[in-house]
Amino acid sequence: MSSTPVHRRQPALSNPRVQRTRARILTVARELLPEVGPTGLTYALLAERADVTRQTLYRHWANRAALLFDLILEGPDLGAYPEPGSDVRAVATAWLKSLRTGISDPAIRTAVLAVTAQADHDPDSAQALVRIGEDRHAALNKLLEPSGVQISNDEYTMLYGPVLARLFLDRGQVTDTLIDTVVTQWLTTLEHPGALPQPHPPTRA
Repeated sequence: MSSTPVHRRQPALSNPRVQRTRARILTVARELLPEVGPTGLTYALLAERADVTRQTLYRHWANRAALLFDLILEGPDLGAYPEPGSDVRAVATAWLKSLRTGISDPAIRTAVLAVTAQADHDPDSAQALVRIGEDRHAALNKLLEPSGVQISNDEYTMLYGPVLARLFLDRGQVTDTLIDTVVTQWLTTLEHPGALPQPHPPTRA
């Protein structure tokens, strides 16, 4: 018999019933978050609306930052995630458009802002923010693998930074034209020795 207290045991995510419960909770959380805000999304309210116990919530997510982390990274399928490719410009453009689409979801937008706002005084939120950045950076590099290009942390920040600044600081729209401009300027930062695959010289007949 396990000596781990019930409220600290990790759920068996391989269990289909557990997966369904978890998915239902995240769906309810997405519906509630734009309505009540991050501070209003209490485990008491979420448990009531999702028809689960608070113990169940704590087994899946030890704190609200962990819940928001999964809510952000396991968002609804918006049908816009790019495919890996050898064209760096095309991949970066598709990835920024996917980012724009994801942030347009009210629950994801609210969750991102909440985690960011709480990161300075809440270690769990700070850790979640770092993990979100690492996950998205790794995902982009995975998409870029066929091109032979792998970008650094600084290069990753220079790509997404202008888009998030327009959305969250300027409170403006991210147009396709802005994305094209950002990608064009960003590509110039990669044009140093070894950054981009060099074209093969023409062969002589």
